[in-house]
Amino acid sequence: MGTIAATGLVSAQALFTQDFSAIEPGPMPDEFLVLDGQFSVTENAGNRLVELPGAPLESYGFLFGPNETSGVEAGARILATKTGRKFPTFGLGLNGASGYRLQVVPAKSAIELLRGDFVVASAPFQWQSGTWTRLSLAVKKSGATGFQLEGSAWPASGEAPRQPMVTFSDPKPQPGGKASVWGMPFSGTPIQFDDLTVTRLGGS
Repeated sequence: MGTIAATGLVSAQALFTQDFSAIEPGPMPDEFLVLDGQFSVTENAGNRLVELPGAPLESYGFLFGPNETSGVEAGARILATKTGRKFPTFGLGLNGASGYRLQVVPAKSAIELLRGDFVVASAPFQWQSGTWTRLSLAVKKSGATGFQLEGSAWPASGEAPRQPMVTFSDPKPQPGGKASVWGMPFSGTPIQFDDLTVTRLGGS
């Protein structure tokens, strides 16, 4: 449980936090926009969270938090498992459903930063099946109209990286939009989501 601190920043302002502890198990609350998938609030060992079923084997996501363009960092804690040689994929996004997405790809032992179907940056990452993984993705202004994307993933039981694991500079203006989380249960087992945050970056 708990929130995800903005990485490497002196000051920050929480714009959205949700650990689901005060939400009754059942359908997703109205504050979330489900794009596709049978997401629901459930309880596991006394901890309430959002769960995506292990079938069908497609890509699913939902939006959360305020509409923002830049100067924010989104965070989430995600748990998934593999089945034999079948691996899930899961991720965290910014700037709406069509914005940038940071995803953990266990089949490649990597994290990838994507815009649409295109991978714009990647880094090695050793994912552990059945354990919680924290993800953070920030978007900052860069120059007159450009933006800098910075993303990281790490075991929830450990410390966040001191520097972003993947970065990408985009000279084009970004659209405003909500943060998002995504799950692709290719292993046929559920994916769980918890501790969703959106933070205003200090000095942005």
